[in-house]
Amino acid sequence: MSDQQAQQAPTTNVTSTQSTEEPSRWHRMFREITTGSAIISVLAVVLALLVGAVMIAFTNKEVQATAVYFFARPGDTFIAIWDSVAGAYSALFQGSIYNFRRPGFADGIKPLTATLTFATPLIAAGLGVALGFRVGLFNIGGRGQMLMAAALGGWAGFSLDLPPVLHMIVALVIGVMAGALWGGIVGLLKARTGAHEVITTIMLNYVAFYLVSYWLREGFLKTPGSNNPKSPATDPNAVFPDLLGPGYNLHFGFILVIAATVFVWWLLSKSSLGFKFRAVGENPNAARVAGINVKRMYVYAMLLSGGLVGLAGINQVLGTTTSGFGAGIDSGIGFDAITVALLGRSKPWGVFVAGILFGAFKAGGFAMQAAEGVPIDIVLVVQSLIVLFIAAPPLVRAIFRLPAPGPIRRATPTVTKEVAAK
Repeated sequence: MSDQQAQQAPTTNVTSTQSTEEPSRWHRMFREITTGSAIISVLAVVLALLVGAVMIAFTNKEVQATAVYFFARPGDTFIAIWDSVAGAYSALFQGSIYNFRRPGFADGIKPLTATLTFATPLIAAGLGVALGFRVGLFNIGGRGQMLMAAALGGWAGFSLDLPPVLHMIVALVIGVMAGALWGGIVGLLKARTGAHEVITTIMLNYVAFYLVSYWLREGFLKTPGSNNPKSPATDPNAVFPDLLGPGYNLHFGFILVIAATVFVWWLLSKSSLGFKFRAVGENPNAARVAGINVKRMYVYAMLLSGGLVGLAGINQVLGTTTSGFGAGIDSGIGFDAITVALLGRSKPWGVFVAGILFGAFKAGGFAMQAAEGVPIDIVLVVQSLIVLFIAAPPLVRAIFRLPAPGPIRRATPTVTKEVAAK
């Protein structure tokens, strides 16, 4: 081909351009927040409170009365709805955080101390359930573990004659060990026989309840000369001391659950045993191939889980119900702890915050009922709805139009062609 022909031939230049546009720092931060698990927990609480507001409005007598002539005077209905919902949640706040109607800060802060008192056993039991979750175990035997801890620790609290501080420590250790051993039975059965922990914990709940009931009627927990199935009062030497004085409900048990939260955080995040726990929880088969004794981890995990739940049980005996206890000493805390662990995403500090939230529901629920006539069952419905929304993250994301979790999409390469004819 001659030079003249080459100059007249068309030439094609292909230019490939790669988009290098990166998302901004604020965009990345926003996406991390909106796709994280913590935002689901927060929005689950918000949704539950909104549904609770609807139920409060529907059950309010004033709202029902104004709804009869809604089309004639709709403003009355909306005002009644606002008054009922605002009054109920205001009573919830003043019954759980701070009561502005009481004179002085010292009296106004009493609801917060009540909230922390209710939260103390919930946090301890929630930590136990959360620890089991991290190892892949579903510990729903909190009731049995609490009952055994309360029974044996309570026996040490009223029957032994020891100096003040020593007596409290001995009763505390016996109670925690009782809960640990009752949970360890579950871990041992799973490790040795493969028995599912859900079945064994449910059965052991019944065993513990009827065993403690018998001990209260005929055994070593019975109060001498009384036909009432209730234990004797705890010896004053074994009672948890008050943190803020006798005028407040908060006691030394709250300090113990703070220490327990720090311990569980350190165990799961910093220790080699915690690493093995997390490995088994993620994939037991891979952990087994890596040389981890999975069966032993199950036993260790249930021992620790039962011990933490046992801390909740002994807290009830030595801190809250010191005048004697019955077979209902667990007060449903063993099952509420499952909700607390779920809301806290099985993370120690998340469980701590979730326990305080549910403690506020318990403390403020009674204030709502007394001040505004709101049924206490609505608080239970709100707690149940929180679990429902936490169990359905796609539903929460769809309602609030949150982005789905995943990597940030970047721009794709573009190819342009330039054709020049000379």
